[in-house]
Amino acid sequence: MRLTTSRLPTSASGRQARQHRLHRYNVFAPWGAERAPVLVFWHGGGWTNGYRQWVTFMNRAAVSLGFVLVAPSYRLAPADPLPAAVDDALAALEHIRDGIGTWGGDPDRVFLAGHSAGGQLAVLTALLAPDGVAACLPVSGIMDLRHPAPPPGSLGELVYTTVLAEPGLDAAMSPVCRARPGSVPFLLTHGERDTDRVIRSNRTLAAQLAGYQVEVDVVEEPGADHFQTHTALRSPAHPWYRRLAGLL
Repeated sequence: MRLTTSRLPTSASGRQARQHRLHRYNVFAPWGAERAPVLVFWHGGGWTNGYRQWVTFMNRAAVSLGFVLVAPSYRLAPADPLPAAVDDALAALEHIRDGIGTWGGDPDRVFLAGHSAGGQLAVLTALLAPDGVAACLPVSGIMDLRHPAPPPGSLGELVYTTVLAEPGLDAAMSPVCRARPGSVPFLLTHGERDTDRVIRSNRTLAAQLAGYQVEVDVVEEPGADHFQTHTALRSPAHPWYRRLAGLL
């Protein structure tokens, strides 16, 4: 397996105002790969923290399936509130598709995924830039950032006070408000003991996509909480990887 770190060029696709230390992604590629499917997985962290290294433990499982695994980082709030992370995700996907052949990846078979906030980024990227995207498989993604009266100290309040550049962006940054016909297939995963907000927003998004005749399924991981849905992916035997392989 090869490990490479790549940097996005300054102002990639006109979406980045400046070069940033987080405009990078790690690539884990099987030796001798040729036109291999590509899995892009964004880390979580509530849009305010997290590292692309949080995805590293997935490399063995992804590479054993013949995938090239890509783990991007992105700018974080409050220094760079949303939509900065979405802009970075879109720019990263474009840069990955342009250069993934260097590592033996197929730019027309790219699968997008991520955990928690990374799941939200994966879904918005799939909806806004579907070219070359084969499917989207978010894990415990936060699909609705809107909240009419968030409780003090809650994640909902943090979204409005820290995560969003301005409160009026809550709908634009919510995948449930961006569902559309003609989208790529989706496989939404959440834990049985996930947060109520995650469970409800995933099921709402699934219903919306199904209403547009988009191929979509929802999987509930038995007994798993919000974090275990990701950490369980350490095991190559986890069913999520079988579902990923099935989408090929």
